[in-house]
Amino acid sequence: METLVEVNKKEEGKALIFNFSGELDETNADKTFTDIYGQIGDFAGKNIVFNLSGLKYLNSKSIGYIADVFSNIEDHEGKMYITNCDEGVKDVLELVGITTIIPTVETEEEALKEING
Repeated sequence: METLVEVNKKEEGKALIFNFSGELDETNADKTFTDIYGQIGDFAGKNIVFNLSGLKYLNSKSIGYIADVFSNIEDHEGKMYITNCDEGVKDVLELVGITTIIPTVETEEEALKEING
């Protein structure tokens, strides 16, 4: 059975914001990120914020997808931020070193300030 995860996209200024809630695991990571790639479309000049405020768990496959999205964004002159991490999720991201690669800030507002100037 697929674990419940919900991702809602909104646009604010120059940024696409993806709000995550639930859990990302083996049962839903591929489908979830296929949908996200489709919503991003052409990576050229895109600015992405992953707001993880409602995310309670993510597995290594999900972390790989997040790193891949960042790599594509960076290759196409965009910016990406991770915000609003639950303490457990933040610990996992720090443990694997993602927070040293992808800018991670406390709030969505901080990320938007960096993106929108």
